[in-house]
Amino acid sequence: MADAVSLITAKRDGRELTDDEIGWLIASYTRGEVADEQMSALAMAIVFRGMTRAETAAWTHAMIRTGRRMDLSALPRPTVDKHSTGGVGDKITLPLAPLVAACGAAVPQLSGRGLGHTGGTLDKLESVPGWRADLAPAEIDAILADPAVGAVVCAAGADLAPADRKLYALRDVTGTVESIPLIASSIMSKKIAEGAGALVLDVKVGSGAFMKNVADARELATTMVELGVDAGVRTVALLTAMDSPLGYTAGNALEVAESVEVLAGGGPADVVELTLTLAREMLCAAGLDGLDPAEALRDGRAMDRWRAMLRAQGGDPTAALPTARERDVVTATESGVLTRLDAMAVGVAASRLGAGRERQGQPVQSGAGVTWHARPGDLVVAGQPLLTLHTDTPARFAAARAALDGAWSVGDTPPEEPLVIDRIGLVQV
Repeated sequence: MADAVSLITAKRDGRELTDDEIGWLIASYTRGEVADEQMSALAMAIVFRGMTRAETAAWTHAMIRTGRRMDLSALPRPTVDKHSTGGVGDKITLPLAPLVAACGAAVPQLSGRGLGHTGGTLDKLESVPGWRADLAPAEIDAILADPAVGAVVCAAGADLAPADRKLYALRDVTGTVESIPLIASSIMSKKIAEGAGALVLDVKVGSGAFMKNVADARELATTMVELGVDAGVRTVALLTAMDSPLGYTAGNALEVAESVEVLAGGGPADVVELTLTLAREMLCAAGLDGLDPAEALRDGRAMDRWRAMLRAQGGDPTAALPTARERDVVTATESGVLTRLDAMAVGVAASRLGAGRERQGQPVQSGAGVTWHARPGDLVVAGQPLLTLHTDTPARFAAARAALDGAWSVGDTPPEEPLVIDRIGLVQV
């Protein structure tokens, strides 16, 4: 019979844990029979010792077994989801989900809220008047089955991998977040439990991402692809750049407005490029690779799905989005080529203005955030507006400006920064 102390010492000493040991541990911790301090000690041992592929798979599936697994097999079209590891200005889910649905797939997108410098998809969509994030399982099924909608973006239910929710909160306060096996199993336990037949992972790399270098990002992506494939989910991962923020906005309603521009056939070039790249990967993974998502943007089908998706969750796509009451303009201090705009600094500034939160449960301001008027590679002139800060609380401007101190550089040579850095290839299962 397993016990927590023996498993802690086994992992501390480098022994591989068995499937049965891991299954007992996760189930017992979820039931409250293994104490937080014991799981903290084991998590720290994992940070230092790591986990094998077999251990990581067993850990992931043990967390899935603590809750409900969605069954989407009755849907009349193939199912595919996308997950991003989080960045600044990363509004890609908003145009992507209706775009892929317009091309014939069902898109069950269980998303989260922002924490720290990264924005949350649910916070963004909640800036649309009336829109609801919390849906019952029957509502999710009905929206996905509706031939006029086919995409849902909502909160994961409390019964979906509940072990992960408990373990993540513990890791957050014990310095054990930074373990690639634990990060991968946290993400993939929810994504596999979601029940989609295919999954595309957008693993961000750079200053504004959790993974700061390509090697770590590639390791995380490979681990997640392996977990997906082992679980019977067709899985591919892209490594994408996050040294600079995406688009021209970071904030909730600001990013919704920019996403609508993309759906209308315009929008920032990088947001359009990444949206179409991920859409093509999703359609290929779903077996619909003969379709061109760019056509669905041009002919208005993606916009029609966006409006239908909002209405299906109580939102009003015709209503005005919230705007912040106060603005503050940051000007360029010299002329030349903008060679750097630091994503982390912009994300921190947006959060300090009220667009994000520092702890779970804090409210956010729908209209708060940052707009930038030039991207790396653009010419700027001293004195021109470079960034505009938005908030309902002008006392926040000083802290936001402090976050932006040193956040950009001006020089002579435009930077070279490919948006897609690498692809961890789709493995057929």
